[in-house]
Amino acid sequence: GNTLLHILVLQPNKTFACHMYSLILSYDRNKEGPGSLETIPNNAGLTPFKLAGVEGNTVMFQYLMQKRKQNLWSFGPLTTVLYDITEIDSWAEDQSFLELIVSTKKREARQILDLTPVKELVSLKWNMYGRPYFCFLALFYILYMVCFTMCCVYRPLKPRTGNKTSSRDNTIYVQKMLQESYVTYEDELRLVGELITVIGAVVILVLEIPDILRVGAAKYFGQTILGGPFHIIVITYACMILVTMVMRLTSTAGEVVPMSFALVLGWCNVMYFARGFQMLGPFTIMIQKMIFGDLMRFCWLMAVVILGFASAFYIIFQTENPENLGQFYNYPMSLFTTFELFLTIIDGPANYDVDLPFMYSVVYFAFAIIATLLMLNLLIAMMGDTHWRVAHEQDELWRAQVVATTVMLERKLPRCLWPRSGICGREFGLGDRWYLRIEDRVDPNKHKMMRYTEAFKAQDRDNYDKGSEKLETNGDTLCKKELSALSLSRSTSRTSSHRGWEILRRNT
Repeated sequence: GNTLLHILVLQPNKTFACHMYSLILSYDRNKEGPGSLETIPNNAGLTPFKLAGVEGNTVMFQYLMQKRKQNLWSFGPLTTVLYDITEIDSWAEDQSFLELIVSTKKREARQILDLTPVKELVSLKWNMYGRPYFCFLALFYILYMVCFTMCCVYRPLKPRTGNKTSSRDNTIYVQKMLQESYVTYEDELRLVGELITVIGAVVILVLEIPDILRVGAAKYFGQTILGGPFHIIVITYACMILVTMVMRLTSTAGEVVPMSFALVLGWCNVMYFARGFQMLGPFTIMIQKMIFGDLMRFCWLMAVVILGFASAFYIIFQTENPENLGQFYNYPMSLFTTFELFLTIIDGPANYDVDLPFMYSVVYFAFAIIATLLMLNLLIAMMGDTHWRVAHEQDELWRAQVVATTVMLERKLPRCLWPRSGICGREFGLGDRWYLRIEDRVDPNKHKMMRYTEAFKAQDRDNYDKGSEKLETNGDTLCKKELSALSLSRSTSRTSSHRGWEILRRNT
């Protein structure tokens, strides 16, 4: 029976599935409690209710919610309804219904976030707890990054004492040894900031690693709505901080490499907190999709072009004096210079005061046509198409981001800071289940207008059917006469319908 329930959730014929679902449950002896067919999960750990949400079956979801709601009271147009949120609320669920919806790749599943009572529950959680905590977390992270930046700016350096190894050597300061790094009061003040930075990196790893093990690396890092790319950024940032700490403790030269990576990654992660604002949230999704969609594909083509032309430039200037043509004095510098040329950051880095090889003009002409005119405009067109696609569903994606952020904060924060939402069923004699009270206002004029509309439609259909019967019963000789009678009947129907709509318009 439980297998049939899961199969019915996946049926394309929604009406038939709902009727069969009710029929199967009518034979269930344990209609409530742990032995009910509706509470038995499948191999993926999904009950029929959660499966309807994951598959985006809005008809079945609304049908199941109508079965689980309780009408509390009704007074005129006002009606108070209690919705059962036992499986919807993520407060006591290991496999959250809300997290399942935002992590699925089906767009139809995200439409459930606009249905009652999911929309009201998410709004309640976000406005009462999610938004204040998220804004506080954003402010705390920015202050943390300012502290780390100050520690990097005032890192321990001393004047260089050795001789220069070449004419291109421009280094005047070197890193201090560990024994020399913490001597003065300013060094001790910097040490406090460095300890805060290291503790923050350890906390980030402690909070992120359990979620990776629970969800899985592919799903955790691959879902844009869950903040997948930002999780990669923040974990890499924490690892760079620990590497810098080890290099500082061992007095290893070159700590500027992980430190510079950590600064870039740490400040880029500030964009993650833009998801808490409706004006900025959709733009972070656009950036993620452009970077990990369009730009990743474009980088393969760009790498091939840069590699080929950089090799050609290096070969052309290999026999020339590097003092006059310093941009291509070795192969790595040729690659970097070609990359700058590709992005039109610099102009052709040739010294036009000396004689240039003829092939330089030929190769540079071909490079300018392929790179600047063709490939850059191709990248702009690809990004424009991605922006157009995301712009059509940006509000929907932002709501999904809010849900994912709310679930994340609810899991991370202690229970004392995030109480359970809703009302316990014991207050109304409904057992241990939790309910969300929603007040619905029914507009009587709207229903009256709908009844008038249906009545007019029925009258038009009756007149049309009568005209059709007359047309079928008469012979071919009376065809023209009956057609004129039919047109008269339809005009009479339209006239009576017009009078009805006029009455309805005046009453409204």
